[in-house]
Amino acid sequence: MSLIQHLKNLRVRHKLLFSYAFAFIAVLSLSSMVMYGVMRQTIQVNIESELTNSTAGLLNMVRTAMSVSIKNYLRAAAEKNLEMVQHFYGRYQRGEMTETEARRMAEAVLLEQKIGTTGYIACVNSLGTMVIHPQRFWVGRDITAHAFVREMLARKEGYIEYEWKNPGETAYQPKALYCVYFAPWDWIINVSSYRREFSQLVNVNDFRDGVLAMHFGKTGYSFILNQDGRVIVHPSLEGVDLLAQGGAQEHPIRTMLTRKQGKLIYDWRNPEDPEARTKLVIYTDLPEYGWVLGSSSYLDEVQSPLEDISRVIIITGMACLVILLPLTFWISGSITQPLKALIDQMDQAAQGDLSGRLRIESTDEVGRLASYFNTFMDRLQTYSCSLETEITERKDAEAALRLSEEKYRSVMEATPDPIIVYDTEGRVAYLNPAFTRVYGWTPEECLGRRMDHFVPAETHEETRQGLDQLLSGQALNSIETRRFTKRGNLIEVSISGAVYRDREGRLLGSVIIHRDISNLRRLEKQVMDIGDRERQNIGQDLHDDLGPHLIGIEGLCTVLQKKVAQHSPDAPALSAQITGLIKEAIGKTRRLARGLCPVYLVDHGLEYSLRELAASTSVVFGIDCRFDCRAEVPIRDNVVATHIFRIVQEAVQNAVRHGKASCITISLCRDEGLVRLGVLDNGIGMQEARSSEGMGLRIMGFRAKIIRATLDFGEVEGGGCRVTLTLPQEMAAAA
Repeated sequence: MSLIQHLKNLRVRHKLLFSYAFAFIAVLSLSSMVMYGVMRQTIQVNIESELTNSTAGLLNMVRTAMSVSIKNYLRAAAEKNLEMVQHFYGRYQRGEMTETEARRMAEAVLLEQKIGTTGYIACVNSLGTMVIHPQRFWVGRDITAHAFVREMLARKEGYIEYEWKNPGETAYQPKALYCVYFAPWDWIINVSSYRREFSQLVNVNDFRDGVLAMHFGKTGYSFILNQDGRVIVHPSLEGVDLLAQGGAQEHPIRTMLTRKQGKLIYDWRNPEDPEARTKLVIYTDLPEYGWVLGSSSYLDEVQSPLEDISRVIIITGMACLVILLPLTFWISGSITQPLKALIDQMDQAAQGDLSGRLRIESTDEVGRLASYFNTFMDRLQTYSCSLETEITERKDAEAALRLSEEKYRSVMEATPDPIIVYDTEGRVAYLNPAFTRVYGWTPEECLGRRMDHFVPAETHEETRQGLDQLLSGQALNSIETRRFTKRGNLIEVSISGAVYRDREGRLLGSVIIHRDISNLRRLEKQVMDIGDRERQNIGQDLHDDLGPHLIGIEGLCTVLQKKVAQHSPDAPALSAQITGLIKEAIGKTRRLARGLCPVYLVDHGLEYSLRELAASTSVVFGIDCRFDCRAEVPIRDNVVATHIFRIVQEAVQNAVRHGKASCITISLCRDEGLVRLGVLDNGIGMQEARSSEGMGLRIMGFRAKIIRATLDFGEVEGGGCRVTLTLPQEMAAAA
């Protein structure tokens, strides 16, 4: 038997005892480790922060001290040279030498001096002209172009830091000077030196005590090294070249000199230490002097409080464990004994005896558990009596439900129209056989997938509107549209649908019924084509047969009028009246012929036919009907032109008969690859115009679908109606 299985088979009190003991030890160990790690990290961070701040303070202190020391050094040199120039000028005033000799001797003394390695003394007059300089190249030159020279001319005395590049050099170098003014000769005496040479001019004693006064822990200290590894300031190694000694201590020194700044942990042994100790150093550089400054502390001194904390944690954990184990054993016994009695009663209940009850001896959780068990057994006896009856009723209900589902499924599968059921995500949940027969897709190809691929792109918007209508709780009633079959054929369908919900009213999906109306539309188109042909035939007969016949009658009446004028004075008037009526009949015949056959009979095309329609409407109905076409819009396809004319003709008749319009405007234009044709009237609006419920609007829509055009109806602000037909340019241009 494995250890895990053996532990599972232990008694509950032993499990509680071992579990509590293990959990306590684990929690105590983990918390101790976390606390130890956090405290160690905190101490590490604190000492690093202290060393970092100390190093930054050390850097500022040394930089300030060196800056003051350099300034004082340059000032002392400048004032000393000013005294020497004043000495020679005094000898000149006393007559011991000429002024020229005094100037020459003063210049020689100034030029002989060196400040550091490459520093020197020079003089400039108040005009910015170099008077004295070690390099004869600069003597006599105007150097006021340099900003520090202008500052020197303005101040004439003081400390100035600046950047300087000698001829032939590629980069500027930091430099500093101190200047004094000797008025009798108009000399501004300036003592200058490059900052890289300041370390040669600095007196370390100015800041040594301040550096050595910084301590960290018991033996931590601060130090300063130069770029060659020689110790400048140190409690015990001052002046020692650490790189020359070699050994294990060479590596950290060389690392600090190379990296210039950062943190370093290494082993270090001072002369007074018996062995090396781990050391933490935060260091940075003073680049203008080539020095490295650092603050250090020994880790064993920093982490000494952690050992005391570890001992306290161990002693506390052992004391708690001694108290916890007996207490856990006693508590577990008070729980397991009632549980054993409960288990015995449950065994009796499992064998069919539901009369067993527990004795309630306390009001704690165990007593409440016994009370709940007794209540549960009471209810269980009651439920047991009625359970068989309920099971019988549920079986009968399930049988009836299966029968109902089979009946509805049989009806859906026997329906000749395609039926598709979607879930709330738009995925197919069911297809009836008629869907496969009409569209070609099988249930295996569609179930669990979306059917966006059989919706043409031009019907995406109306499909989205239909879905919004369904989700709002409204049903779809015979919406005519088009869909693709699996073979890519486009068929006309009429869509109806509704949503279905569960007992709580939550939306489960939608049921969509597709009715193939392609044959119906084909028959309607054939009937419409037959009507158009009959109208063309009638128009042709009116134009070719009845028209010439009436024209002949008109000619005979004219001849008859001339003959009867000689016999009766009233005959000419009657003859003229008959002639006028015949002319009017000829005009009406021509208008009827053009109305019945507007495109085929007139060679001028659609624009001319629409213009004639507007003119005849104005004459027949006595209203203002105008045609507006600002640019030529050729319609080469006579079928398309005929359908467009019939749509406009129906819109004009609706505006006159149902809209009661007194002004109608027919417009034709071309816009961004589309042909737009509009009919605008000032009638009573769309609601009244549609109240007739005739076939006119449906025929207009059907004609628009035939030529793949979009037909829109809209109200006009202030009253009236606008009918807009939009046709792709390629349909209009097709021959």
